[in-house]
Amino acid sequence: MKEYCHEKLIPKKFKTTHMRKSWYLIVFILCFLIHAIPAQTIYVDAVNGNDHQAGQLATPLQSIAKAVQIANALTGQGNIIIKLMPGTYVLDDKIAINPIKMLKDTARYIIEAHIMPSDSDWIPEKMPIIQSVSANNSDTQFPHSTGFLVASSHVTIRGLKFLGNANPEVPFYYPITRENPALQDMVVSQCLFIAEQNSTAIQGGVWAQGQTIDINHCVFKACRNAILVFQNIDGCSIRNNIIYGAYESAFWIGENKADFTFTNNVISGCHYFWTNSFEGNQTYRIQNSVIVDTDHYVGRWNREKQGLGEMMDHKLKEEGVKKKGEIQFVERQQPLYPSNYLHLLPESIGYELNAGLFKR
Repeated sequence: MKEYCHEKLIPKKFKTTHMRKSWYLIVFILCFLIHAIPAQTIYVDAVNGNDHQAGQLATPLQSIAKAVQIANALTGQGNIIIKLMPGTYVLDDKIAINPIKMLKDTARYIIEAHIMPSDSDWIPEKMPIIQSVSANNSDTQFPHSTGFLVASSHVTIRGLKFLGNANPEVPFYYPITRENPALQDMVVSQCLFIAEQNSTAIQGGVWAQGQTIDINHCVFKACRNAILVFQNIDGCSIRNNIIYGAYESAFWIGENKADFTFTNNVISGCHYFWTNSFEGNQTYRIQNSVIVDTDHYVGRWNREKQGLGEMMDHKLKEEGVKKKGEIQFVERQQPLYPSNYLHLLPESIGYELNAGLFKR
């Protein structure tokens, strides 16, 4: 006689198979839900927002500081995204990106423009402007002021326009810093860094340490230094950027050898192109780039003189680097910004490198 279970008269063998299939289905649904977890998105509008609102698209916050305060306290799954509407965002202190939950490579902390340069309705006037008036707010290595302090791994900042610090008591301002060399995975993409030496200076556009730093499709205009990377920088990638008018050095690098990529960049009108810190003189490849109109090529920081000195024994290896030709930039001549503002004209040397905000 067959053994049946309960009153439904279902054979146990059939029930076991049915339960196994149901369990597989439950596991499949749970896996799908884990990978389909929606991002936690906060909207900010400097013009129409209010920090007492919910931070949704229809009820945005007003300040980045409030948005980051809320974002840092989130404990849910998925990306943390702060979207900035067009407008000017004034910082009176640093913005510390330091979420309480441990981010992984499957979840990022993203601060980005609501309208990106790749969007069809983008124009330069719609870029969110980050303007610091903060006094010195960091003592790391020396007193200075920072805009965004990245204190977490897996962070992306994109589509923003950083101006220099307007506080006359601040000699050293860095719009984006990452101080901790133990961190990894930071992306800065499609951002503008625009300074004026005598009023709103930028000491360094991005000053970062730690692995997998990716700075791409950015434009640095008249910053004293554009990009500075120092300790533990394996996996660092500097690509498709335009650096114009760096009156100390376009690029600084630390002393220790690192896995490093430098390609498709346009460097023009800088005092030094490359600076090795202290005793550093590692071999790096400079690929498919344009480096023209620089006063000096490679320098080294001199502790005694507290300044740069030219290095003739540098070990940079060039592949596809052009050092002659005319750079032609698009600058603002009329009240409205041209759509390709601060980018290369098609007839300019280096146009084919696809450097600048647009990922064509």
